[in-house]
Amino acid sequence: MKNLAPGIWRLKQFPAPSVNVYLAEDVLIDAGSRWDRRRIFAEIDGREISMLALTHVHPDHQGVAKDVCEARGIPLACHADDVDAMEGRRPMQEAAPNSPVNRVIKRLWQGPPHKVDQVLNEGDQVAGFRVVHAPGHARGEVIFFRDSDRVAICGDVIRNMSYATGLPGIKEPPEIFTADPAENRRSIRKLAGLEPRLILPGHGPAVTDMAKFERFVSALPG
Repeated sequence: MKNLAPGIWRLKQFPAPSVNVYLAEDVLIDAGSRWDRRRIFAEIDGREISMLALTHVHPDHQGVAKDVCEARGIPLACHADDVDAMEGRRPMQEAAPNSPVNRVIKRLWQGPPHKVDQVLNEGDQVAGFRVVHAPGHARGEVIFFRDSDRVAICGDVIRNMSYATGLPGIKEPPEIFTADPAENRRSIRKLAGLEPRLILPGHGPAVTDMAKFERFVSALPG
């Protein structure tokens, strides 16, 4: 694991961080895709885990959730607006459901449904982080924000990599995976309004250059 801030680690991924899973104190944040089972279990081996909390319920963030929760006997938490998706009562990916890309992702990456034990809402606390509802990419997308040092774990509100080249770069999530791009831009501005000093996205390396992030936000359409 790589330590990114006090009490926060990112699980290893080779050759570069592309599907991020974080450990905040003893809370696992996100659960990758089904393909990430081996690395997640290897990285948390010997560590005390009290909960798995999801930034949102998409196949590349909930893939190993059921396995981890059942193996460790821990509760699963997600935002109220994503409970139905996690428990199998509505599709996890609502954007472009008939896209061949999304059909393949569902078949290869999506993990099985699992009961949500703790329903998260705006202002709740998880491992010292405040829950900030940030919908758009997914209904129940959240930012976990730590006010003490202004660290934001932001899921897919933004990404810091190109999916085509794998190179770092701050971008919006692709529209093919985003239920409401305009709403997500409002959530990006909400993230900026928190005045973070470190942003830990769901894909790509940490964002440490806040001036660059602010230029990105200023250039957003709408």
